[in-house]
Amino acid sequence: MQNRFSPALSGVLAMVVCGFLWSLAGLFIKVLDWNPFLIAGLRSLIAFLFLLTLVGTVPLQWSWPLAGAALANAATMLLFVAANKTTTAANAILLQYLAPVFTAVFGVLFLKERLYREQVLALFMTLVGMVVLFLDRLSPGQLSGNLMALTSAFTFSLMFIFTRMQKEGDPLQSFMASHAVAALVALAIAVFLPLPVFSAKSIGSILVLGVVQIGLAAFFFSYGIKRISAVSANLVAVIEPVFNPVWVFLVLGEAPTANTLVGGALILGSVTLASLISARRIPAYP
Repeated sequence: MQNRFSPALSGVLAMVVCGFLWSLAGLFIKVLDWNPFLIAGLRSLIAFLFLLTLVGTVPLQWSWPLAGAALANAATMLLFVAANKTTTAANAILLQYLAPVFTAVFGVLFLKERLYREQVLALFMTLVGMVVLFLDRLSPGQLSGNLMALTSAFTFSLMFIFTRMQKEGDPLQSFMASHAVAALVALAIAVFLPLPVFSAKSIGSILVLGVVQIGLAAFFFSYGIKRISAVSANLVAVIEPVFNPVWVFLVLGEAPTANTLVGGALILGSVTLASLISARRIPAYP
């Protein structure tokens, strides 16, 4: 990748792969007839063990950004699960993906990263696209659930900021730590909920979620965040909810709505254009 592409463009491509892998969640979670906390807990436990095999032999490089990224990512996963229990799934996803706005502000304040015009335009267009994408599924929901989803947007953005601070280190260690925390908390809650029915399909699905959907995705995220700005990375990650219904359509045959197609086109178009323009500003992304 380094021989054919600039560091910035290879970082964008890595985040695209990460977004693709994250988007598999909707498909495989649909297969699992389990409570959300058990899914979140086992998924994080499997991801922790997978990442342990990747970075377990690397000495832990303790730092405040590592701890901050670990806690922010764990909080995001747990808040999102809790939000889905108390508001609609569409509300939860839409509110969480306000994160690029927070990331843009924090990137300027704490990382001294410059915000370019194409990124500002992409931020606006992705917000419009997200609203269009979920317009036919939005409802008032419960205030507590909406607030938890909004808080998850805040913690999601902090995860981008803290991992970007580790551009000279190993962000994979932050992901490993975050999944250990998320697994402990979610499984502790799941113990008090009804036991699930295990089958070959459910076991295969949870393995894919743990190893591929968030485990392997963490590898590509760690590669990408070291090469592009935090706001660029977060903008590219917005492709996750766009491709979520694509996988469901290809495997389960659930056709996307017109709103999904229009909103997805707005998001993909604006993110792609902004990423290509920003990737040419190589001096801005050391």
